[in-house]
Amino acid sequence: MKNFELPQIPNEELFFKEIEEKGVRLCIKREDIIHPFISGNKYRKLKYNLAEASRSNQNTLLTFGGAFSNHIAAVAQAGETFGFKTIGVIRGDELEAKVPQNPTLSFARSKGMHLTFISREEYRRKDEAFYIEKLHNHFGKFYLIPEGGTNPMAVKGCEEILTENDKSFHYITCSVGTGGTIAGLINSSAISQQVLGFPALKGGFLNKEICKFATGDNWRLLNDYSFGGYAKVTGNLISFINLFYKATGVPLDPVYTGKMMFGILDLIKKGYFKRGTEILSIHTGGIQGVSGMNKKLKKKNLPLICI
Repeated sequence: MKNFELPQIPNEELFFKEIEEKGVRLCIKREDIIHPFISGNKYRKLKYNLAEASRSNQNTLLTFGGAFSNHIAAVAQAGETFGFKTIGVIRGDELEAKVPQNPTLSFARSKGMHLTFISREEYRRKDEAFYIEKLHNHFGKFYLIPEGGTNPMAVKGCEEILTENDKSFHYITCSVGTGGTIAGLINSSAISQQVLGFPALKGGFLNKEICKFATGDNWRLLNDYSFGGYAKVTGNLISFINLFYKATGVPLDPVYTGKMMFGILDLIKKGYFKRGTEILSIHTGGIQGVSGMNKKLKKKNLPLICI
């Protein structure tokens, strides 16, 4: 049986003038340092899925994702690391001719992942039973991991992010994509703790997705920091990420953690948290996507992310 266990991940305290003035303590759990490419919540989500695939003698993993998906990169790396073949079903058939220019997909292919590109209309049917059967007929036997990796085993892995030492924090915060990570945090948090989610996507559908897996009600989503929606960035956000890295040495990505940390510091400045509050923010990784984002920023003559 392969070993998918993880090392203990440290918390780092962050020091900013604004935090000290408000009498708040802010720490960040460095899940991003788990692995350069299977980092943060992606490793957590994959841990029990990989173990189940291994236990059931499945040697191929199939999953879904977009052009810059952290999940696609993580599954590709996991396949190479743990000896699985991997298949990535990619949203957007127009991307097939652009793979050499896309760092994430080029990386996935370099790790042995077979990429197949489908139309956005077809992609919307990816969770339907007949479509999964169609993929089995085409590719043969495989272990299915959903888009973003979220399923019950992924939530179980994310429940292990928090340790007993984290019970002293009043708030736990994380960025939110498909809802699996925050569901795991809700399930493993103390009743007295509040879990705050910062969605990377616009829209109210996430509440329903989170409720599929979350067992508690000590949480809320803060929707004011998506910067226009998924993968949307502004010069202000880029400047914040660069200044944050210069001040702390902690890299942030522009899709998830950058927006979350911007939101937390903004809320602290506005007095959202009372004096004496202790906050633990979860760094969910995603740094691999920065190179791809910088290519897009360069085309738009915007500042680049420096990490």
